Amino acid sequence: MEVACIDHSKFTTYYICINMFPLKRISSFYIASLVLLVGYLFSFSACTPPVNTFEKNIPIPAHAWSSSFKPQITFNIKDSTASYAMYVVIRHTDAYRFKNIWINVTTQPPTGETHSQSLDLKLATDEKGWLGRGMDDIFEHRILIMPAQRLHAGAYQFTLENIMREDPLQHVMNVGIRLEKVN
Repeated sequence: MEVACIDHSKFTTYYICINMFPLKRISSFYIASLVLLVGYLFSFSACTPPVNTFEKNIPIPAHAWSSSFKPQITFNIKDSTASYAMYVVIRHTDAYRFKNIWINVTTQPPTGETHSQSLDLKLATDEKGWLGRGMDDIFEHRILIMPAQRLHAGAYQFTLENIMREDPLQHVMNVGIRLEKVN
């Protein structure tokens, strides 16, 4: 392909030739307009609908969750008319030695009062093995701990605490909270 350029006053004209036969004459004004139009269309395609899931995971140092390490996670709820379901997210290796995990989840809503709950979360059974999703030797569990309910608008702070007898609890990679907007 060959391109010949001839300057006629304001706009440059391009001739596109294949095997020395001219195909089309295109003004640089039209080329610039086309580039802007395509960029404009791509900018709209990059827009996404509102996020209906909030998830934050905290890595556990050296994959050994000490009872003194209490990850804190903060979410800001803007839509108080919607209902949210809450999950605890746990990621561990196949070398994790237990079928469950005991954790305390402390919730501090924007209204100020603090709620704490001790949870025995099942991670495996004898029949099925690990209940979460796995890839290679890493397993992730999303365990429902609060069915859908309305939350007040504002900042929520969640604290996760390991209360297992083994301290530090080996082979736990990440822990976190997931909120899913139900409606």
